[in-house]
Amino acid sequence: MKKSRGRTGRKRKRKHLQSFVDGVNYSHKLEYIKLKKWLKDRGFEDSNLRPAEFWDTGRGLMTTKALQAGDLVISLPEKCLLTTGTVLSSCLGEYIMKWKPPVSPLIALCTFLIAEKHAGEKSLWKPYLDVLPKTYTCPVCLERDVVSFLPEPLRKKAQEQRTTVHELYMSSKAFFSSLQPLFAENTGTIFNYSALEWAWCTINTRTIYMKHSQRECFSLEPDVYALAPYLDLLNHSPNVQVEAAFNEQTRSYEIRTNSQCKKYKEVFICYGPHDNQRLLLEYGFVAMHNPHSSVYVSSDTLLKYFPPLDKQRNAKISILKDHDFLENLTFGWDGPSWRLLTALKLLSLGADEFTSWRRTLLGDVISSKNEHQALTITAKICHFLIEETQHALLQISQLKRNKENLKNQLTLVEALRLEDLKILQKSAEILCNLNVATT
Repeated sequence: MKKSRGRTGRKRKRKHLQSFVDGVNYSHKLEYIKLKKWLKDRGFEDSNLRPAEFWDTGRGLMTTKALQAGDLVISLPEKCLLTTGTVLSSCLGEYIMKWKPPVSPLIALCTFLIAEKHAGEKSLWKPYLDVLPKTYTCPVCLERDVVSFLPEPLRKKAQEQRTTVHELYMSSKAFFSSLQPLFAENTGTIFNYSALEWAWCTINTRTIYMKHSQRECFSLEPDVYALAPYLDLLNHSPNVQVEAAFNEQTRSYEIRTNSQCKKYKEVFICYGPHDNQRLLLEYGFVAMHNPHSSVYVSSDTLLKYFPPLDKQRNAKISILKDHDFLENLTFGWDGPSWRLLTALKLLSLGADEFTSWRRTLLGDVISSKNEHQALTITAKICHFLIEETQHALLQISQLKRNKENLKNQLTLVEALRLEDLKILQKSAEILCNLNVATT
C-alpha cells in the first residue's frame, strides 16, 4: 500500500511540475519582489498573475488560477500609472510649464524616463525602471544590414520611423538644455540620442491608451499615454479578446478577459487586429500563425507586370491613385485581397473596356477575358514574391552564421519572412484552383 501511495504522490507532483513547463516562474527574482512591494505600497492588490519566462513569447504573466470569460485579469490603481500628470508633479514640471513652444506629451514622458533612469537609486520609479527592457527590436533600433531584409513596404516605414525619432531628438535638444539646473552633469550626455531612442521605444511599445484632458503647457498632440507597471508584462495574442479601460469608480485601469485561460498558462491580451508588419513596426515582435497577417504588394511590383505601351496606362494609374487603390494591396491566408484583385482588374481592362472602369471599382465583372488576365497577373506577382522571400531567407541564414552580434535581430526578420512565405504559398494554391475554375 505504502508503495502505491508514494507513486500517486510522485505522479501528482510530476503533474504539478508539468503545469509549469510552458513557463518558468520568476516570482522569486529580486527585481519582481521589489516591483510587487512597490506596487503594493501604491494600492495594488496582489492578483493571480505571476511573472514568468515562456519559451515562445519570452517574458510574460502566468495565472495561478483558471480564468473564465468575464473575469478581471488585473486592476492597476491610478497611483501606479505613469502619465503626463506624474511628469508635471515632478521637478520637471516647472520647466515644462514655462517652455515655449510647448513640448508634446510624448516628449514630456520621454524626458521623465531618461531623467529617472539617470537618477538611478534616487528614482522613486526605480523598481519599475529595473524591469523595463534594456534594448528594443523596433525597426528604429535595428541595424541597417537587418533593415535591408525587411519586405519593401515595411522597409519604407522603418526608414520613416528612424526619421521621426531623429527629428524628435533634434527638435527637443534646446528643451533638454533648459533642464541643466537640475543636473550636475551636462544634459547633452544625459539626454543623448540613444537615451531618447530607448525612451521613445518604451512608450511606443508599452503604453496603454488613456485619454487625458488637454493642458496648455503641452502642444496639441493628443495626450493619450499611460505606462502601466506589471500590467505591461502581458503579451499579445491575436486569438484572445479582452476589455480594457480606466474605471472611473475604482480609479483603476482594468482588464477583463473574454476568453478562458487554464491554470499555470500564460495570460494574453490583444493589442488589436494587427498584421505582423504592424506588430514589428510598433512593438518589435511578430506573432506566429497570426490570422490578421498580410503580405503587401508595393505599387512598383504591381506595375511591373503591365505593358508600358498600354495607351491608357497613365490614366489607369491616376484612377487607382485618386481612389486610393495603390496602397494596402495584400495577399492573406485566404488569398489575394479584393482590393488587390480590383486594382489588377482595372489595369487589365482592354482599350474597348476602359470606359467601364467605374464598374470595375464597384466589383462588377466586365468580361471573362479581363477576369482571367487579372488572375494570371496576380499569380505571377505571387510567384515573384515567393522567390523574393525565399532569396531573402537564404541571405538571412548566411548572415546569421557570419554575424553573431546580429543573430537576435535577424531571427526576428526571419520569423516575419517565414510567415510571409506560408501566406504566399497558400495564396498561390488558392490562385491555382481559381485559374482552373475559370478556364
